[in-house]
Amino acid sequence: MKTIKIKNLFVDGPVSPEFIAESIQKHSFKTQIGGHSIFLGQVRNDKKEGKEVTAIEFTTYQEMAIQKLVQIREEIFVKYNLECVHVYHSLGKVKKGGICLFVFTSSKHRKPAIKACDEMVERIKKEIPIWGKEIYNDNTHTWKENIY
Repeated sequence: MKTIKIKNLFVDGPVSPEFIAESIQKHSFKTQIGGHSIFLGQVRNDKKEGKEVTAIEFTTYQEMAIQKLVQIREEIFVKYNLECVHVYHSLGKVKKGGICLFVFTSSKHRKPAIKACDEMVERIKKEIPIWGKEIYNDNTHTWKENIY
């Protein structure tokens, strides 16, 4: 199996709609692809104990996160016989409504792309050391707990 290198896994702040559109457009010349699946994680306007989430500040241990993502990506790439897998996660502050996770999978047929995207998102949430600090409208915060 060839070693897969992950480039630009992390982005500062939110993942922009322009970046997402450009990523999709770059695949138009890859005519062996018949299906794409995309997941966009967005910071919700949650309310907890009368306070409103205004942003999430993401942090990680990058070396460990990248190493684990390479492993997950390789497993999913082979399992679903994919053509492409792209993952981008925000670091730093992302305000409510901002995109903080962009997963993009491509294959010859739609079903493998859809299943691979779903599994990739679930494994990122469970296995990658990324932490989110929810910031509230009263300037207090709590560490986010991932719900699977």
